[in-house]
Amino acid sequence: MTLNPLTRDTRHALARALVLLLAVSCARETPATDFSSCVKALRGEARSNGISAQTFDKAMAGVEPDQGVLNSMGNQPEFTTPIWDYLASLVDEQRVADGKTKLAEWAEALAGVEQKFGVDRHTVVAVWGVETDYGRNMGGRPLVRSLATVSCFGSRQKFFRGELMATLRILQSGDVPPEHLTGSWSGAFGHTQFMPSTFQRLAVDFDGDGHRDIVGSVPDALASAANYLRDAGWVRDQPWGYEVRLPANYRGPSGRRNRGALTHWTRFGIRRLDGSALAGSGRAALILPAGAGGPAFIVFRNYDAIFSYNNAESYALAIALLSDRLRGAGPIRIAWPTDDPGLARAERRELQQLLAERGYDIGAADGIIGQRTRDAIKVFQASTGLPVTGHAGAKVLSALKAKLKKTDE
Repeated sequence: MTLNPLTRDTRHALARALVLLLAVSCARETPATDFSSCVKALRGEARSNGISAQTFDKAMAGVEPDQGVLNSMGNQPEFTTPIWDYLASLVDEQRVADGKTKLAEWAEALAGVEQKFGVDRHTVVAVWGVETDYGRNMGGRPLVRSLATVSCFGSRQKFFRGELMATLRILQSGDVPPEHLTGSWSGAFGHTQFMPSTFQRLAVDFDGDGHRDIVGSVPDALASAANYLRDAGWVRDQPWGYEVRLPANYRGPSGRRNRGALTHWTRFGIRRLDGSALAGSGRAALILPAGAGGPAFIVFRNYDAIFSYNNAESYALAIALLSDRLRGAGPIRIAWPTDDPGLARAERRELQQLLAERGYDIGAADGIIGQRTRDAIKVFQASTGLPVTGHAGAKVLSALKAKLKKTDE
């Protein structure tokens, strides 16, 4: 069953609110003595998992809970950001150009990855680009502290305790130096942002130095991502999918789990963008990320392999579309159903620079839309009669440019 956008957004909003409420509640109700008691219990659990007392004590020395980790649990952009904004920042000209540079720089390693794992280089590099902007943003939170926090507080303690144990095993094995074990609030780390348990299961030593290191070795990271996709069911030499055109007023089935033969979708009047018949092998699904009024895609088994990396449709589509751009394809053709499309990173920096020139305190013009930028946008919107949303979209950028033009005149 496909949920309409309002229902889906409402469900996500309620889920985020519940997770955040639980996290904050737990943090308020669990003083330092409770964390200390939890750490003692974790120590016993670690010993039963084959982790030495020396490894545990060294890793946990001085560790205190991180409230910022709990706050981040309810704020994941792939679930909270409109898809046109999400894709505008992740599949922009800068990331495409940088990806092509990486394809050339790591051509030899990528050729070996393709041969061994059967996953094309463009998809592997797209994973790298979406996950960490090719290694620029791997996250700076110490994994042990983050995972100890969510192992003791919050709504998913059992899951995160497993990830903490996996992190301690990584430290005990010596694959990754302790100073390199930093990452996201949830414990994902390295160029391709593996969870610690995923690292243990699927990371590979591709550079032959005797260590599986997805932080310090780009070949290890790329090969590990390819190994993950192969394990998730990647089919060699097959596409993830492609954009299609729906008939007017389409009311047929959709959704990643609603699969059928291509003849099934053809009967609904679905065609390729150029009007030709659908092509490909295997059962396919139709996904409508913004409903029938926006872009539509026929997807195959390889899309599911990408989806498994983070279980979010916007995330999987970002990797899929970036991989197409790295192959030389153009942007998607059908417009998103919005009158305020998202901005690429260069446009976001331009927006911030224009706000700063008008005296707004937005911090650095880095293309990252944080609270200070959103607050400045709200003040600007109010001053110009625009709806006060704080949204960094095309409307605000156009209004700022118009103000600049009037000033110059």
